[in-house]
Amino acid sequence: MPSQSAVGSIETKGFPGVLAAADAMVKAGRVTLVGYIRVGSARFNVNIRGSVSEVKTAMAAGIAAVEKTEGATLESWVIIPRPHENVDTILPIHYTPESEIYRQRVEGGGAPLQSLPGNS
Repeated sequence: MPSQSAVGSIETKGFPGVLAAADAMVKAGRVTLVGYIRVGSARFNVNIRGSVSEVKTAMAAGIAAVEKTEGATLESWVIIPRPHENVDTILPIHYTPESEIYRQRVEGGGAPLQSLPGNS
């Protein structure tokens, strides 16, 4: 994990809110979506990784997107600069094989956009 890596997390009530947040975050900053979790009845959490400054930018966009989404509620959010390796290992905030291609792209060494999953 790079020393300047950060994690950002947004919890919403309602799936459309977490979808809007995830989309806004990956469009606003050079961050990687590392996953989402259903944390309760109609509550969802989405996690991103990237440099501290990019996570801050992306989180601002994600929060704004939730607030603009009809019926969605922003429950909580947090930015953790340089999470401890124990936190990174145990909690579901680490890069996964599915997110790795996007991480490489964000960090400048990834595949061209047309070769990413879902693009033809």
